[in-house]
Amino acid sequence: MALRETQLPEPSGPVPSASGPGGPAPALGADDRGRLLSGAHHDPHALLGARPVPGGIAVRALRPFARAVSVVVDGERTALCSEGDGLFSGILPGAEIPAYTLLVAYEDAEYEVHDPYRFLPALGELDLHLIREGRHEQLWQALGAQPMTHQGVTGTRFTVWAPNARGVRVAGDFTHWDGTAFPMRSLGSSGVWELFLPGVGEGTRYKFEITSQYGGRFLKADPMARRTEEPPATASVVTASHYAWGDEEWLARRAATPVHQAPFSVYEVHLPSWKPGLSYRQLAKELPAYVRDLGFTHVELMPVAEHPFGGSWGYQVTSYYAPTARLGTPDDFRYLVDSLHRAGIGVIMDWVPAHFPKDDWALARFDGDPLYEPGDARRAEHPDWGTYEFDFARTEVRNFLVANAVYWCEEFHIDGLRVDAVASMLYLDYSREDGQWAANRYGGREDLDAMSFLQEMNATVYRRAPGVVTIAEESTAWGGVTRPTDSGGLGFGLKWNMGWMHDSLQYIGREPVHRKYHHHEMTFAMVYAWSENYVLPVSHDEVVHGKQALVSKMPGDWWQRRANHRAYLGYMWAHPGKQLLFMGQEFAQGAEWSEAEGPHWWLLDPDYSAEPDHRGVRDLVRDLNARYRDTPALWQRDTEPSGFRWISCDAADDNVYAFLRFGADGRPLLAVSHFSPAVRHDYRLDVPVDVVAWEEVLNTDAAHYGGSDVTNPDPVKPEDGCLRLTLPPLATVWLMPSAL
Repeated sequence: MALRETQLPEPSGPVPSASGPGGPAPALGADDRGRLLSGAHHDPHALLGARPVPGGIAVRALRPFARAVSVVVDGERTALCSEGDGLFSGILPGAEIPAYTLLVAYEDAEYEVHDPYRFLPALGELDLHLIREGRHEQLWQALGAQPMTHQGVTGTRFTVWAPNARGVRVAGDFTHWDGTAFPMRSLGSSGVWELFLPGVGEGTRYKFEITSQYGGRFLKADPMARRTEEPPATASVVTASHYAWGDEEWLARRAATPVHQAPFSVYEVHLPSWKPGLSYRQLAKELPAYVRDLGFTHVELMPVAEHPFGGSWGYQVTSYYAPTARLGTPDDFRYLVDSLHRAGIGVIMDWVPAHFPKDDWALARFDGDPLYEPGDARRAEHPDWGTYEFDFARTEVRNFLVANAVYWCEEFHIDGLRVDAVASMLYLDYSREDGQWAANRYGGREDLDAMSFLQEMNATVYRRAPGVVTIAEESTAWGGVTRPTDSGGLGFGLKWNMGWMHDSLQYIGREPVHRKYHHHEMTFAMVYAWSENYVLPVSHDEVVHGKQALVSKMPGDWWQRRANHRAYLGYMWAHPGKQLLFMGQEFAQGAEWSEAEGPHWWLLDPDYSAEPDHRGVRDLVRDLNARYRDTPALWQRDTEPSGFRWISCDAADDNVYAFLRFGADGRPLLAVSHFSPAVRHDYRLDVPVDVVAWEEVLNTDAAHYGGSDVTNPDPVKPEDGCLRLTLPPLATVWLMPSAL
């Protein structure tokens, strides 16, 4: 339910003095009364609750739709008089405010409740100071809905940042979505509004009812909500975690080895469609076992934060602090992460700070004015996606995002954040024509505020969460993406190698007879391979929107397509850089991915096919990962030129690429990829390494992978530094020093 921005009528009704045992209570001034009842008062606690007045203690309560309200002190009831419009007041005898409750009578029932307006602010000065400075690194503990005990009473503290609002009220299922009874107070220049509501607990649905400076009134979901209703419902939900983690060993050893010097093989997953219909807890029974069996070191989860439109795959986020309710509760998601950790699998999560949707109940124009988005329309609108960009120049907005990155790492034990669409953040002219953007203060097109934000986010995450890695999806040649922030870089740990992905997929999609004219497309990545710490991604973006699944990009008949697919994976796993493969590609699914269907698991059923076509590719991926993890040469010196040496990079007529990888101990692995359908016998490779004999340890053409089984079954001894191999058709072969 949402109220659109409409001009409210002035409150009506009498404004009398009320009588109580101690005499009349001072009447509210017309201005205060009007602003209070219209939801536009900045300090309702100055008007409601109890306070000393001449002759006793004045008590005033705002309870719309109540027929009577009484004050209860030590079991004694004192009726308050109606002032109209749901206001009740009276005078109690005495000089000090007593401990009291309110007895509120409606037509059908009577309730004894604590008065929210007798409580001091439940948010401290240090919190407010850090919010003003934009340095509250655990912002979720200060803003949002926090169940707590305050002044000896159990309830929930509601806080929200809305600096442009004239007034803010809490509305929820407990008020029938009418916020009149619970106006919040403004906590000074911080822009934060606060109210402690006794008796409100976990599971309560709520929103903030905001009155803008223009007089409009509307309901907004909590930007800091840690739980939401399941879409399409949009309310925020009061929550607290009760989960007991069991991944202490994982966290203790996570930071032992820098990620760029460790094995890092990633299985990318869209949780709602991996096996449609499974909840977080059901996924926890199946996903860790599957990923562990295939040998991936990590999973990467497409965005988990709540989003209204499932077809956005999570990339249009409305609730940055809440795991999607489609699959369960926040503690259910913790259980999934914990289960993956206990299976020895790291968890990376896609994070989307580049933009947010314009839904009128969410972040857009949150308090009636641009708040999370820039006020300048040239910078507010994201031209590609019909969304808003964040105002990276505003300290509170940066704090919202930096704290959010920390939140997922600390509260959900996430091991890495893959930051989406970094390029769209870094350039002021991204997807914009001349006249549609304004240069920075130096006349350039770089967004200096976005750059500073990314540096702050990375530095903060690495400081607070040892062992966590941040990964940039950055599609340009921006320098220093993975350079440390103290030397001017953006501070990411890894960067997606979009150039390698584009060039290699373009090459492998060509007919073999044409590949010799495009040989450089597979070698060019080595020109810049050491400029950043890279991940080689074959992600969801490459298997949707008419781009075809990986195996369907390949030329030739079905056998040749699978052979190309296997050869490409062998080349990818041996190439410098970490690996990422999207679900379904590990068994050569031929259809594009659909979020409604997910992977076509039936392709792996022996009843579907007795041939090892899909199962063979899956078995290859399992063996690639096993050999990869056991071979330091493939990951230990990923970012060092000395860890790589070309053996053959110019055999264009043969469609052959051969290179060596070296571990820290100098032990090599020889990878040879042959992207031609012919068999080449006695193929000569000059291998200037002192190795007595080479043994084939992996061959993507092996029969059990679905290949033609052209292999090198015996150790191969070099002659005068020259190695003579049999190269299978459309295959990659790995060799290592033999134990002869």
